[in-house]
Order: sequence, then structure tokens, then C-alpha cells
Amino acid sequence: MIFCFYDKGTLGVVREGRVAPVPTDVVPAAATPQQRLVALIEGYEQAGPALENVAAHAASHGTPLAEVALEAPVPAPTQLLCAVKNYSDDRQGVEADFFLKSILSIVPTGSTVSLPPAQARVFHHEPELAAVIGVGGTDIPAAEAMPHVFGYTGFLDLSARDLGTTYYMKKSPRGFGPMGPVLVTADEFADPHDLTVELSVNGTLRQRYSTGQMANRIERLIEVASSVSGLVPGDVIATGTYHIGMGPIQDGDHVSMTIEGIGELAVDVVDPSRREWDVSALKVATGPAPVRTAAAE
Repeated sequence: MIFCFYDKGTLGVVREGRVAPVPTDVVPAAATPQQRLVALIEGYEQAGPALENVAAHAASHGTPLAEVALEAPVPAPTQLLCAVKNYSDDRQGVEADFFLKSILSIVPTGSTVSLPPAQARVFHHEPELAAVIGVGGTDIPAAEAMPHVFGYTGFLDLSARDLGTTYYMKKSPRGFGPMGPVLVTADEFADPHDLTVELSVNGTLRQRYSTGQMANRIERLIEVASSVSGLVPGDVIATGTYHIGMGPIQDGDHVSMTIEGIGELAVDVVDPSRREWDVSALKVATGPAPVRTAAAE
């Protein structure tokens, strides 16, 4: 099933390109969209038949998705955990590790991202598959981890290189966490480690890779994250990017990423400082990397 937030915090079900709101007798109203999302996650199994009815109504009588203002599908997770160097590319994967990105950086598809005036060496795009936690816990073994995933969404981890000495300075400027366009439940995917991720800038393909090339698979990421402070429903784990093809973003750019089964997440970039970076020598990944079938490293 596919969920979204739209039009000032309305929780909706998406089917066949149309959306219908979830009634409060199916998922109770809450003080914030994030609290309502957690209520959806925790009551999903019980509400399943009623949600299916909403989905059927969306398909036949819903509002076209293109006519609503989509919002971030996970508006304010308790933790936004981003995997570090988690793909076997020219940089090579390492043991699972994370940085925390500010949840205040999260913005929806269709946003305009303004590059801060701080003198970063360059600003980069990093398209990623993000797992949304359904069942929390601590010390979750990898072998038992995948049922803890409620669903998946797209995440664009924008980065300011060589800015400050911490990940916070590099990764958490306002708008540097585009997320969406929707949240798709885990049962919609035969294998989340066999999805193609693409990113284009101004219509030119820069990155195309398979999630099968993760150095640490999702179950390993959950195992490690849950062993530190634990996980709670609605937490987001961004699984990292394949670095080949990663390049600058600058004033006037339209950045668009897609993930199979999730859809397009797009933002426009403005830079009041009008800085420019050369992209003529950019190494572009023109095909998906071979899918890795080995166990997590």
C-alpha cells in the first residue's frame, strides 16, 4: 500500500495515481502528522481492511496525485540515520556506521533548496533508498531485522563538502533532506536490495545504480542502529548512495531522482551567491551496478 501526506498534513492512501484521505475512524487524528503516521504504523495490521477500502475509493474517485501538494511522507522522525560509505563503488564500503541528520532539514518533493552562503568546497547530490521503521526495539539481530521495516521512501542526502568539522555542518542545512514522494509498505517489494536508483540534473543522467550493491544490507544497518540507542516506529534509515556519478548542484539546477516502485523526488536549486562548479569532467554511472548476492559484510 502507498501512503502520503498532502495539503497541510492530510494523511492519504494512493492508488493508480490518485489519492484519498484516511478517515479518523480508521487512523485517529493526532496533534502532528508524525504522530498520526506512527498511529498508522502501529495500527496498520488491524486497520488493513478499512485502508484497503480507502485505497479502492482513491483508485475510482480520488484526487489525481498531480493536483495535490505533496509533503514529506515521514515529516519528523525521532531519528534520521544516514549510513556512511555504504556502497561497493570506487570508495568501497566499510563496516556499518551512521551520522544523524537534523530532521529540520527534511523537505518534500517539489521544494526549492537554497544553498547556504557558507563556503563549502562543493555541494553534492546523494540519492538513497530510505527504510522506515515499523517495529522498534534494541539489539535486533540481522536475521530478525527485516520484519521491523514498515516501508520505504526516497531520500536525497544533499551535502556541503568540507564545511566545518562535523557531519552536522555538512549535512543539516535547511532543505538538505528532500524526502518522498510517498511511503510504500515493505510488502510491495519482492526484494529491496534489487531496485534501480537514478538521478538526473537538468534532464541529464548522472547516477544509476542498484540497491543490490550495498556493502551493508538493510538488516545489518538495523542490527547496528538498534544496538546503540535503539529504534522506534517512524525512524528513518537512509541506506547510502553509490558514489560514482555524484556531482555538484548549483544555481538553477533541477534535480530529480527515482526509485523503482516509489517514484520521482525532485527539487530545484537556487544559490543567492551564484557559485559555479565545472561538471564537464564528471564521471557518470550509465548503468546499474551488478547486484550483489552475498550476505552483509
